[in-house]
Parts: sequence; structure tokens; C-alpha cells
Amino acid sequence: MKFNPSRLLRYYYLRFIRLKGDPRSIARGVALGTFLGTTPTMPLHSISLLVFAPICRANILAAFLASMAICNPLTYFPQYYFAWLIGSKITPYDLSWARISEVLSVISAHSGFKETIQSIANLGWDAVIVMLSGGVVLALPLAIIAYFVSLRFFV
Repeated sequence: MKFNPSRLLRYYYLRFIRLKGDPRSIARGVALGTFLGTTPTMPLHSISLLVFAPICRANILAAFLASMAICNPLTYFPQYYFAWLIGSKITPYDLSWARISEVLSVISAHSGFKETIQSIANLGWDAVIVMLSGGVVLALPLAIIAYFVSLRFFV
């Protein structure tokens, strides 16, 4: 089966236009899904969405769709790379890309939740701080843009 990016974009477009509900709630869901999908918290995206969507009064389905559209096998590596790059610049910790690559190989091999968490834990707190701070700095502007674009789209 050949990968067709236009077909994938059409699929997500159709899924989004079929969402029902308040446009602001859907836009908050898209923003939340974009934010959490961009942060390097791969094994915890679904759990985080289920926790934060009711708190933010966001549409859960929109959050899941946006998260899946943003965080997929094509975007793992660039997202983690830019989170590492930004986090290395804004924190005092020195984290090598080789250590991050080991974790990415575990994640992309779909090893399971326990193995993924174990590989992240083996990195240490300095790596978690670098990746999360870089991921948040990367995700925040994308989430703000996603909110306003999706609000305009759904209104």
C-alpha cells in the first residue's frame, strides 16, 4: 500500500468538519490536542487528554483528533529533535542526542507502555527537564495558533 499524504489530510479534514458541539469547546480541544501532541510525552498523551480536556472544557474528540494529527510516526523525530534543541538552549543541562535516540527507538518499536516508561526513566531527571521545557516552548505557540485557526474554521 502506497502512502498518500493528500488522502491522509482529507481524512482528518472530514473527521474535523463532522465534529458537533460548541465551536469554542472544539477549538479548545484542538489547541489542547496540539499542545499535548507536540510535547515529548508520547506514552502519556491519551491519559493527559482525558485528564485535561474536562478541566479546560475542551471537546475530547477534537483533542484526540488533533493529537493524532500532530503526533504520528512522521512527526516523532522532528518534534523530539526540536524539543531537545530548544531545551538544551534554555536549560543548563547537557543532554546528548544519542541518549534521546535510544528512547525514540524504543517508542517507534512500539515496545509497550512499561518499556517506554522505563527507557524514559533511565534518561534521568535532567533529560526530562530538557525535553519537557523544550517541548512546552515548542508547543505553546502552535497551540495558540491552532486555537484561533480552528475557532475561525468551526465558527
